[in-house]
Amino acid sequence: MPIPGVPSWIGDLDHLNGLGEAALATEASGQIIFANLTARRLYRFLGEDLTRVTLASSMLPETEHDAFSEIMRQALGGTRWTGRLDVRRVDGSLRPADVSCTPLRRDGSIVGVVCVVDDAASATGPGHEARRLEDRLTRLARVAADLGRAEDVQTVTDIVISQAADAVGATVATLSMVVDDDTIALVGMRGGKDGAPDRWATFSRHLPTPAGDVVRTGELLVLTGREAIQARYPDLEKATEGERSMVALPLMMVGRTLGVVTLSFPGNRELDLAELEFFGILADSCAQALERIRALDDAKEQSARVRFLAEAATELSRNLDYEKTLAKVARLAVPTFADWCAIDIVEDGRLHRVAVEHVDPAKVKFAIEIAERYPSDPGAPGGVGEVMRTGRSNLVPEVTDEMLVAGAQDKEHLRLARALQLRSAILVPLVARGRVHGVITWVAAESDRRYTEADVAFAEDLARRCALAIDNAELHSQTMEAAARLQHAVLPDLSAGVPGWELASYYSPAGRTEVGGDFFDALDLGKGRLALFVGDVMGRGVAAAAAMAQTRASIRAFVAVDPTPANLLGRLDLLFNTYGMTQLVTMVYMVLDPARNLLVAANAGHPPPVILRDDGRTEQLPLANGAPLGIASVERASVSIEFQAGDTVMAFTDGLIERRKEDIDVGQQRLLEQLPAFGRYSLEEALPKIIEAVRDHTREDDVAALAVRQAER
Repeated sequence: MPIPGVPSWIGDLDHLNGLGEAALATEASGQIIFANLTARRLYRFLGEDLTRVTLASSMLPETEHDAFSEIMRQALGGTRWTGRLDVRRVDGSLRPADVSCTPLRRDGSIVGVVCVVDDAASATGPGHEARRLEDRLTRLARVAADLGRAEDVQTVTDIVISQAADAVGATVATLSMVVDDDTIALVGMRGGKDGAPDRWATFSRHLPTPAGDVVRTGELLVLTGREAIQARYPDLEKATEGERSMVALPLMMVGRTLGVVTLSFPGNRELDLAELEFFGILADSCAQALERIRALDDAKEQSARVRFLAEAATELSRNLDYEKTLAKVARLAVPTFADWCAIDIVEDGRLHRVAVEHVDPAKVKFAIEIAERYPSDPGAPGGVGEVMRTGRSNLVPEVTDEMLVAGAQDKEHLRLARALQLRSAILVPLVARGRVHGVITWVAAESDRRYTEADVAFAEDLARRCALAIDNAELHSQTMEAAARLQHAVLPDLSAGVPGWELASYYSPAGRTEVGGDFFDALDLGKGRLALFVGDVMGRGVAAAAAMAQTRASIRAFVAVDPTPANLLGRLDLLFNTYGMTQLVTMVYMVLDPARNLLVAANAGHPPPVILRDDGRTEQLPLANGAPLGIASVERASVSIEFQAGDTVMAFTDGLIERRKEDIDVGQQRLLEQLPAFGRYSLEEALPKIIEAVRDHTREDDVAALAVRQAER
């Protein structure tokens, strides 16, 4: 019923009169403003006028006042509390009661607390104990179900320090995790003194603390009463004042302790066997959730590492400019595996930084400025210089302030170093064929992660790939220089021309190598006749260039003996078979005879040449009528085509007409359609225009072409 002198809206609580348990509402000060019928019957000593009565002073012994003040603060903060308190009865005796205190809300604001007191808790009948057990199991089932659905440590933490704590009536709850053999980290806390989470962010497991003792022993810790806590841990920071009890639960999984849940209760909390079993199930559920999440995180981490290495390998193999490639690798590492990533390369015995990355470009600039103002000592122990000199990795699990102080050159340098928020670091050498090419540095900062030996192994794997890319780039550069010289030495110089003929040639190697197997030539046979050929050696690099040079030289030699197309291809087949030449070579060879207005051609598996007639008509020579050189010992055949003055023939390699997911015949037709538009140009002008119009610029392939027209007489 409403109490005189209190707001009229208290009448909204009349529905509590239907409860079989005592229900009392208080203001924020703790003054009682409502008592239901059960409360008035059980606690007649409250009197009729309760305007000056507080719940704590009237119903609870003095030993419970601090505990109830803590419960009130929690409820006024928006969190329901359920637990046990000693409650005074009409006869003056104290009996334990199940108490639930819930925020009292009005128009969206918390204006007080509603406490429901189950004074039947002192009953010993089996029915009451069964109800209590059922209630516990229901709360436990909810917590266990939520833990089973948790997908990350933060969610587990929230469940433990809120739902689980509420389920057992704890006002202060913490979850701590084992970091390594020496370190425990506080990952979540509810209640306690201001600033406690920061003060206990990490601490040694060897300190005399409840969490440290439980981690070392793997055993449950129960302390009942303030005196017991003080005796065991005299220097321990108190969560709150007043009488308290504490339980510290080991989170065990396969014989190892993952962490500790610490629960602190107001008052003297005596735990019976059923409650201890309840806490054990809660700890097991939490441990299983953490282990499941750890396994999932490990799987995600491993998957991410595999993806990262695949992307890094792709980048390292895509470009021979290793400085640009390493910069991309550094960007790939941030922020998945590092907040900072820097790569230094050895040049002339000194380290040269080619990449530095952070998710925040402003911080990259800041770090570069620091490095320029305070260059590192290459001879200093433990840094990049030492890793370069020794070729051994350096793991810094935790960057301490003492390290920053020791490495700072002055106070300003120390201030700037602290501003970078460095937490952990890995430095690994880039080693290939026994040579240190540089150093990769990974640094954790804002993410607050701590690197381990497993991270070192992963970083070293990446470093080996980077070092091989650098080494291969250097070898490739040297090899390509030699191959390019070879190729340019054998490419014909047609600038002098051939009497009676207009000639134009085109050669474009694939963008990355400048070395390919395409070849061509035009030879004066005398009496106005002209021999010309275009061929393609499969592959690129030195082997292709060498095979191309050998084939071209052989053709020149055979032409001097017998330039007849079919005979010349037959001799090349014999050469390939006799000396076991395994390079796949295609070629088209033609002889032009203006006296007979005739073109005779033989084709060894090569795209057929095209003809632009003087009147603008186009046609192509018959398709290849023979296999590539050396494939089979068969008699070569030739075709004869009329070739008049003003006609133009163009031979080319397949790089001109091939496109992805397209039949090569489509490319051949595209070329034929483009030819007439260039008939009015000289061949020197027309050939590059034709190629520009026809080739696929999205592909990297060698393109060689040779165009011939009979000069005007």
